[in-house]
Amino acid sequence: MLKGRLGLETARIPHADRSGLLWLSRGALTARDGTLSFERGPNVSEDDPLEPGHYAIPFQGVSMILLGPGSTVSHDALRLLARHGTALAAVGEDGVRCYTAPPLIADRSGLARRQARAWANADVRLHFARRMYAWRMGEVLPHQDIAVLRGIEGARMKETYRLMAAQIGIEWRGRRYDRARPGANDAPNQALNHAASAVEAAAAIAVSATATLPQLGFIHEDSGQSFVLDIADLFRDSVTIPVAFRAARKVMTAAGGENIERVTRRECGRTLSRERTIPKMIERIKALFEESEEPAVPPDV
Repeated sequence: MLKGRLGLETARIPHADRSGLLWLSRGALTARDGTLSFERGPNVSEDDPLEPGHYAIPFQGVSMILLGPGSTVSHDALRLLARHGTALAAVGEDGVRCYTAPPLIADRSGLARRQARAWANADVRLHFARRMYAWRMGEVLPHQDIAVLRGIEGARMKETYRLMAAQIGIEWRGRRYDRARPGANDAPNQALNHAASAVEAAAAIAVSATATLPQLGFIHEDSGQSFVLDIADLFRDSVTIPVAFRAARKVMTAAGGENIERVTRRECGRTLSRERTIPKMIERIKALFEESEEPAVPPDV
């Protein structure tokens, strides 16, 4: 008899005792001798930290494997991952895109249940929104209206754009985005769009890794990725804007015709890796729901 529902046993090692994420790219993820193996051919980039060869993957000790470009995965590998509760996500270079969310989730639902309880109560939902704004702005705003909080954040972002552009050395004429003609925007605005997409992909990975609910946001409401957008916004000042403006400056000062999307994605990928942004996002999500129980009547943040 097969044990467990649908013939699958629960994860042998609790996710709380695992080491987090494992990044793999440009190779074949297969099952060999009852375990996972990752094979890399000789044609890999010189700056890639993983040399060609066969690698045994300690898949029971990680919560999620992020499979990057140039990779394949076998059916037997998927079966082993499912058997041990290890999630798999297909991502872009350095995690600047998230192409598929993993069907497997962590073996604990505590964060998701706290998120759902907090979201379901309008007063508590506002409390969490104010906490997230306080993290970004460095102060607790006294206002109790989410529309007012969004207005204050918008005004501060205008000043942040101006100051960051002056610091990096590019001309800034304001945030503009023509959805019908995205390529018609100036380089800084195009770079901001591409950087925002990359950071949102990183946030999607973090939300998937923590098994929280992407639809239940505290600041954003309508999108099916509302909570992903909430988490991405926490890193707008420290990652999205600096990355975008550095990429724009590089394109604007280059002699040749650099592609703004490619330059921005590479700059963002290097930053996400160097700054360990995704692990920081995961810790932020945990802190949001684990610092304290949500109050029945929310006090100041």
